Amino acid sequence: MNVISSVITWAMQQRYRKIDAVRNRPLEIQEKVFAQLLTNAKLTKWGKQHGYKNIKTYREFAEQTPISTYEDLVPWFERIMLGEESALWPGKVTMFSKSSGTTNARSKFIPVTAQSLRDCHYKAGKDMIAVYLANREGTKVLSGKNMALGGSLSRAEENSKIWVGDVSALIMKNLPFWAQYLRTPSLDIALMDKWEEKIEAIANVTINQNISVISGVPTWNIVMLNRILEMSKAQHIHEVWPNLEVFLHGAVSFDPYRELFKKLIPGSQMSYLEIYNASEGFFGLQDDLSLPNEMLLMVDYGVFYEFLPLEELGKDFPKAIPLSEVKMGVNYALVISTNAGLWRYLIGDTVRFTNLSPYRIKITGRTKHFINAFGEELIIENAEQAISKACKQTGAIVNNFTAAPIYLNEAGKGGHEWIIEFDKDPESLLAFNQILDATLRTVNSDYDAKRYQDIALQLPVVRKVPSGTFYSWMKRRGKLGGQHKVPRLSNTREYVDDILAMLEEV
Repeated sequence: MNVISSVITWAMQQRYRKIDAVRNRPLEIQEKVFAQLLTNAKLTKWGKQHGYKNIKTYREFAEQTPISTYEDLVPWFERIMLGEESALWPGKVTMFSKSSGTTNARSKFIPVTAQSLRDCHYKAGKDMIAVYLANREGTKVLSGKNMALGGSLSRAEENSKIWVGDVSALIMKNLPFWAQYLRTPSLDIALMDKWEEKIEAIANVTINQNISVISGVPTWNIVMLNRILEMSKAQHIHEVWPNLEVFLHGAVSFDPYRELFKKLIPGSQMSYLEIYNASEGFFGLQDDLSLPNEMLLMVDYGVFYEFLPLEELGKDFPKAIPLSEVKMGVNYALVISTNAGLWRYLIGDTVRFTNLSPYRIKITGRTKHFINAFGEELIIENAEQAISKACKQTGAIVNNFTAAPIYLNEAGKGGHEWIIEFDKDPESLLAFNQILDATLRTVNSDYDAKRYQDIALQLPVVRKVPSGTFYSWMKRRGKLGGQHKVPRLSNTREYVDDILAMLEEV
């Protein structure tokens, strides 16, 4: 290990001690974060409008600050984009994270402040290293490079002084020197805006490098890894990168992809560390590699957390609760106030606590991505559990999937239609479908009630589509790479019908 890697290792070991405080004193830390956020914001235009100068308690804050969606805050974001200072956070904002989500709606632009980069995203980057070093004795991860798939950057049309791009690109461009030393490829390649050209460039550069870490969204890393195998004519990735030992993954559940990654990267050498990062901030990371799907809620990143019971969604005055009042096993919509100037912002994710000491969470879905056409209240977590079990029992490996309702027919019965792209076909598609259905009935009592004797829902329809279907569909929609994700569930047939129409054109 060289001098730089040795210094980084020492620094990460010091940081790991502070992660213990996150585990042991989370409520005390959240109180400090809350006070610091209000102190910073009291002289902003938002802070003056909502009386932050006189707020002393969480209850006062909740009473004086509305829970806001993106649409609610757009007028503020637009003012900041045009150069207004100290609107939501002190000083000038020069960066916006661009996130189009999974719909065809216009892109979302989320402010990113210097404080949120430093105290949230970069602190999280250090913690990922610190946690991995603590979990993997004898690791040589710092002897190689991190191949990170990121987005692109451009100047805002409204204001040439502001950078706009995927949060991953903003992070890469502003990384400190020691972090730049650990990553690859160079920024001129990493920030390319044409996804397919970027894939080729990254593959050409990294195929002969010593890669020890890969990071990003599973779906797009699969595309990259398959291209590396195609170029190298190798059987698996360790033939190309023998020192690869960890994948830092986020944005979507890893469970449907776990078997596919084992196929691409076989053996026990490989570890997987889940992270919860978004355009709005960094919120959690897997601090224990023996606990897949559970992430430590990171309470010292300049983010104050609240949790909205799902029955409160859609109410005129929804009531959220602080961290101290959460319960295990309940699905909550995540509400955040941050050092990027987001105040009681409904991020759109739903989470469930798997542990309260320390506070560990699992992402269960999106507030807008579900199927409830018949009162079945199917959420993404249910879908991913069912897909994973069906794969395990039929030997299948899924590359991608989405699902939507089949509306009531003349007989008064409906159902669900699943579009699935397999990397390895199930031994029996019928058996796969039956296990999928049975698992959904087991994990979701509302779905089970509607399926009882086919009262409202019939057996799902599973459509197997050709390899490359979802890639072609995302390309057609202009959503390749970066932060773009295939929508898992929709309460309308918009996505499913679009995919089927595309296939008919071929």
